[in-house]
Amino acid sequence: MAAELTHPRTQDTDDPVDAVFALHRGGKMEVRATVPVRNADDLSLAYTPGVARVCTAIAEQPELVDDYTWKANTVAVVTDGTAVLGLGDIGPQASLPVMEGKAILFKQFGGVDAVPIALDCTDVDAIVETVVRLAPSFGGVNLEDISAPRCFEIERRLQEALDIPVFHDDQHGTAIVTTAALWNAAKVTGREIGSLRAVISGAGAAGIAIAKMLVAAGIGDVSLCDRRGVVHQGREDLTDVKAEIAALTNKAGLTGSLAEALAGADVFIGVSGGTVPEEAVATMAKDCFIFAMANPNPEIHPDVAGKYAAVVATGRSDFPNQINNVLAFPGIFAGALQVRATRITEGMKLAAAQALAAVVADELTPQQVIPSPFDPRVAAAVGKAVAEAARREGVARR
Repeated sequence: MAAELTHPRTQDTDDPVDAVFALHRGGKMEVRATVPVRNADDLSLAYTPGVARVCTAIAEQPELVDDYTWKANTVAVVTDGTAVLGLGDIGPQASLPVMEGKAILFKQFGGVDAVPIALDCTDVDAIVETVVRLAPSFGGVNLEDISAPRCFEIERRLQEALDIPVFHDDQHGTAIVTTAALWNAAKVTGREIGSLRAVISGAGAAGIAIAKMLVAAGIGDVSLCDRRGVVHQGREDLTDVKAEIAALTNKAGLTGSLAEALAGADVFIGVSGGTVPEEAVATMAKDCFIFAMANPNPEIHPDVAGKYAAVVATGRSDFPNQINNVLAFPGIFAGALQVRATRITEGMKLAAAQALAAVVADELTPQQVIPSPFDPRVAAAVGKAVAEAARREGVARR
């Protein structure tokens, strides 16, 4: 028998690297039966011949698939491995630990079953065709870690092709949690979101989605910055997606660099990586908000941000106010699947943000403008709000 392969550091039981590899050995999830198969009678009910009656009923009434299979409570977590965490394009196999992690978060926090699907293709047409062909097995599709700008077209085309919710979490989950935190930051400091001017560093999937949601939420103004500075209508190098967001944002007509845009700004939102110089941070408005969400190194370290900001948030779990997508996606899908929604609308996303903010509305401090991911109220509140919004917007089937 061949010797078992081990990670080179697995002998040191006190080493955190060892603990990580030990936890992941064999994967983080499994499939379990929800019914017993103990004898011939059980077998005849769960499989042949009993199962044929259910198959025939579904063939005659396709909507019964939601009642008599796991479809109505199961999500496909789909990636092509091109934008995994902060690791970039590492491929589908290397993405699987993240996709498994996403799946167990769906189950633990939302009670939703999820299946990791890592695709060995990056072509937009191929991804769309593959997911459409897989869709009969699932009640929803969570797109994950697919690089921009392809992610925008993939989501749009799948939404058009399918009658189940399709949700790119890197975009909308981040936007929902950020918007909820910003609402509460404004509240705890006695301001209104409509009085704030925000600057977003990063014009990828998350940055564009945050900008769109802040506009929908009534932000006073928001400017989006990429590597070349402020995204504005006078630039001739914009993609179609950036041109669209330029038309919706930057009422102040700013041009120039990120540092120039920060002068007098009330809010910094970082979803880009890199480092913002302290001298630029110092030019922001008094008692500003700094949401520096790059992992593991925030664009503005909390120690620096704390010198100038009334509220500081990061993407990390070791600082207060963690902007974590797990606060959004389990409840969003739980609510959407509960009412068998055909899609996730902009109204459902805003309802999720409002519900998330409301969870800690009576407990606000500058160090708590967003709930903990382990707050048991979160998924239930978000799910209820999403289900109600789906019914209001006419996309619920029950």
